[in-house]
Amino acid sequence: MDLPPATPPALLLEDARVSVVAAPTVAFYRYLYNTVGQDYVWWLRRTASDAEIAAVLADPAVSIHVLYRGGAPAGFYELERRGGGHTNIAYFGLLPHAVGQGMGTAFLRHAVDEGWTRGTRQLTVNTCTADHPRALPNYRAAGFTETRRVREIWPVPVRLGLSVPERLRAG
Repeated sequence: MDLPPATPPALLLEDARVSVVAAPTVAFYRYLYNTVGQDYVWWLRRTASDAEIAAVLADPAVSIHVLYRGGAPAGFYELERRGGGHTNIAYFGLLPHAVGQGMGTAFLRHAVDEGWTRGTRQLTVNTCTADHPRALPNYRAAGFTETRRVREIWPVPVRLGLSVPERLRAG
C-alpha cells in the first residue's frame, strides 16, 4: 500500500477498543500469538526463546496493539516500523472466539490507519495459504495490492503440537 486509504474507516463495535500495550510481557505476547495463530500454523515465534521474544517486544520499532471486546482480548496486530518510512503489519488476527463476529474489517482498518502514522511512506502485510481464507480478500479490500507470490515449503516443527491441515502438507 503506497497511499493511505481515502475512504472513511469502518467503526469498531461499540464494546470494542484497541489499545497499544506499552510493555507486554512475554507470556501475554505468547498467549496472543499462539491463540490467534493456532489454526493458521503460526510457528516461527513459538520456536523463539523468551529472550528472543523479549528483544522483539523491547524494540522501539515494534508495537503491539490489542483489540479488546467487553474487556477481554479479541485480537492483536504487531507493527514493525523500519527505515525509509516502511511499516509492516507483521502479525494480524482475531482470537478464535472473535472470528465471524463482525470485527475483522474495522480492526484491519485500525491497523492500516495506525500503520500510516509517523511518517510511513509504504505499508505492507504478508499472508500465506495457511492463513484464514478471508485474509487475502480482506487485505485487498483494505487497499493492499499484491506485489509478488512466492512458493515456499516450511518445515513446521511437529513437536509444537500444531495441526497442519492436509491441504498444506508437502506430498
